[in-house]
Amino acid sequence: MFNSYICALDIGCSKIAACVMQIQARRVANIFFESLVSKGIKKGVIVDSIDLVNTLSRILKNLKDKSGINIKSVYANICGQEITTKYSHAVIPLAERGNKVITAADINKVNEQARILGSSLEEEIIHQVPFSYTIDAASGLANPLGLYSHRLEVDLFLICAKLSSIQSLTRAVNQSGYEIKDLFLSGVATSKVIYNEDNKEGISILCDIGSDITEILIFNNAALKNIEAVSVGGNDLTEELAQMLKIPFDLAEDVKRSYGMIGDDSHLKKENEILVKKNDVYKTIKQADVYDIVNAKAKSICEAIKERIGRAITYSQIDSFVVVGRSILLEGFLETLENTLGIPIKVGRISLPSGARYAKDIATLINKDTSLAGQKYIKYISSLGIACNALWNLQSQAIFSQGAQRNAIFGVINKVKEVYQEYF
Repeated sequence: MFNSYICALDIGCSKIAACVMQIQARRVANIFFESLVSKGIKKGVIVDSIDLVNTLSRILKNLKDKSGINIKSVYANICGQEITTKYSHAVIPLAERGNKVITAADINKVNEQARILGSSLEEEIIHQVPFSYTIDAASGLANPLGLYSHRLEVDLFLICAKLSSIQSLTRAVNQSGYEIKDLFLSGVATSKVIYNEDNKEGISILCDIGSDITEILIFNNAALKNIEAVSVGGNDLTEELAQMLKIPFDLAEDVKRSYGMIGDDSHLKKENEILVKKNDVYKTIKQADVYDIVNAKAKSICEAIKERIGRAITYSQIDSFVVVGRSILLEGFLETLENTLGIPIKVGRISLPSGARYAKDIATLINKDTSLAGQKYIKYISSLGIACNALWNLQSQAIFSQGAQRNAIFGVINKVKEVYQEYF
């Protein structure tokens, strides 16, 4: 039914994380993970295709060696900075006279009509999400299948990416020796593996704090309603340290991870010093200076996130706020974000929908993998989300194809019934 594997690439500005699922005997037999420092991407834009190609080649070779799978194609992500969102509306007639029952084909037809009306030559649609349907008797329907109506309308939420960005990414993957099977927005893919049946009520926000870009996804009763992207992330802290302390970026990153903290500094001794090596010369840095720089910048990042969310929604409306991204591992960052927003926040955890096929296989493999223990899973949560989405999409397509073949005769009979009802 499926390929023998599904390989997913989470291409970020600070790291590239990848995973490959091995599928055997109609089950997920194994999952392998790999990551490398990212090169050639800044603020979600490819700035050096050669560096990116080299990194992609290395990480996929490592995955091949680790898994023994001959990887030829991948599923990849597109950055939130490169996407736009829009709504599109379409209406189709269902019957010339009277009403008819709405079928899956009718829903697909009106969705495709809205997709065409909302498309443009400069963009490619990555995801389409039905916002609501309208029939003669009611509006705001989540699923009109099986209802009777004279016409069918849809409001479609479209997530689009710049065509030039997709072409550049596709070319880099091709030059690495692979092909892209499909693209996903990172946040959309991640949401599918952290939201289960318990997270479907009310307004939920997923905040994915990356190295250069923060993606904010707003859901209402599990339906995606809006996406915001803010040009802030963990690298802003590192760049501030590098500039203020006059040290290289890589060294500043090490200092941030080892000594960076945010919030209460009462236990910090002001005279403490850090010994670092710069250009083969050792120099000392006051730990209090590191604290002051990181603390001030982290607060400005949290304020930027708060301001962007406030444009889209009132904070009193939010029922659940989930945050992911490696920046949240910095001591005190979560508390600072929570205090800034003024609402409770939770760390996103892998929680697969129980009804999804292969969910039990995947959960078992994840729980056994020591490379995901503790909070290490955060590094791979987007790549896992991409792989799971690709797997479930393939499963849906297979079921639809089998159902279409099995019910071909019944489809003809139903069509005859619809014609009879329309004219008699």
